Amino acid sequence: MIQVKLRPGETVDRSLRHLKKKVDREGIMKTLRARRYYLKPSERRKIKQKAALRHRP
Repeated sequence: MIQVKLRPGETVDRSLRHLKKKVDREGIMKTLRARRYYLKPSERRKIKQKAALRHRP
């Protein structure tokens, strides 16, 4: 669970920015989007192979 402690004199906007950065670093949004619907293992493999081809030098 991600926690952001408010520092003395820190605004809510600034603390929200800290929270967003932590969520981004943890990859929480990425996993939520991936789990939004079920993918069969064969479909998951195909997607992974296409991504590997794109990142090939």
